[in-house]
Amino acid sequence: MKPKITSTKAWQQAELLMQPALIRVLDNIRKQLDESIWNGTYHEKQTPFPGYQLLLEHGDKQRYVDIWELCYQVCFINYNPTHSEMESREVEIDTSLIEEDTGDVDWNRLDAKASELIQAIFDSLPR
Repeated sequence: MKPKITSTKAWQQAELLMQPALIRVLDNIRKQLDESIWNGTYHEKQTPFPGYQLLLEHGDKQRYVDIWELCYQVCFINYNPTHSEMESREVEIDTSLIEEDTGDVDWNRLDAKASELIQAIFDSLPR
């Protein structure tokens, strides 16, 4: 699903959060791979939108995970990746990831949310 951002303020908040979300997602994937029986490799994808996928492999089992989808799940409250990739839906910025006083990224909350998401993915993999 392609996120649809509906206001200038939300667009600015998304711009603020996306790079830090990517950093925390990739770091948490690395941490999980260090402890997991699964191997991970990153691959570029071109369609329907350019981006990257993580291919998780163990024995004859494989699972692809879209990196941008993970970042969207961190940055947005109501992001649901189960819809068609071509579909566009309104999303809401998770403003709890932005410090109210300074307007900066709350790295602790961002890391906690990314960590929880990545942990859930690895917990759902077959043993």
